[in-house]
Amino acid sequence: MEDAKLSMEQVKVVIFDCDGVMFDSKDANEAYYNQILAHFGKPPMNPQQCQYVHMHTADQSVVYLFTDDPLVEQALAYRHQISYFPFIPLMEMEPYLKAFLEYLRPTYKTAISTNRSDTMNRVLLDHGLAGYFDLVISSLDVKYPKPHPESLMKILNHFGLSPHEAIYVGDSEIDELAAKAAGIPLVAYKNRDLSAALHVEHFKGLEVLLEKRD
Repeated sequence: MEDAKLSMEQVKVVIFDCDGVMFDSKDANEAYYNQILAHFGKPPMNPQQCQYVHMHTADQSVVYLFTDDPLVEQALAYRHQISYFPFIPLMEMEPYLKAFLEYLRPTYKTAISTNRSDTMNRVLLDHGLAGYFDLVISSLDVKYPKPHPESLMKILNHFGLSPHEAIYVGDSEIDELAAKAAGIPLVAYKNRDLSAALHVEHFKGLEVLLEKRD
């Protein structure tokens, strides 16, 4: 264990990131942002840009894609005119996610901390996950998105819990920084490069560890 210590016996809330954890959303994100770029005659994203938009808010991503470009304000306006909803079906739910959530619900609180904005509720609805979470905090609910810990701290405050009573399942450096700042143990999902209290490759593995808590 490399950062915040992880004691499964004390865990009361399991917090999830969305993109890269609950869903493989790379195809959806690439299609969405490439549409914005194409509208302004720009080439598709390169790998570095794809990685950036995977972790940051939509507005941050557009500003990044149009760095030092006079069209940035127009691109931001266009981003708010088009809908992400047609791209939601391209998001692929991670294996065993729904079964894991059903396992958690009787015993644990469940929450989401994501840099998604106005799309999060629709994502849950379209993928049959509405009602599986006690609290959803998106970038619209905070002043400072991740890597700032505000979203994670809001979740702890909502449930009246201490950092050691939570785990945060994330997959990116943004998640690592947010968890560390909040003092919450990070469960790194499919990313061995992250400094984390625990690394897992699938939700069934995390379920097994939680079952051993007693």
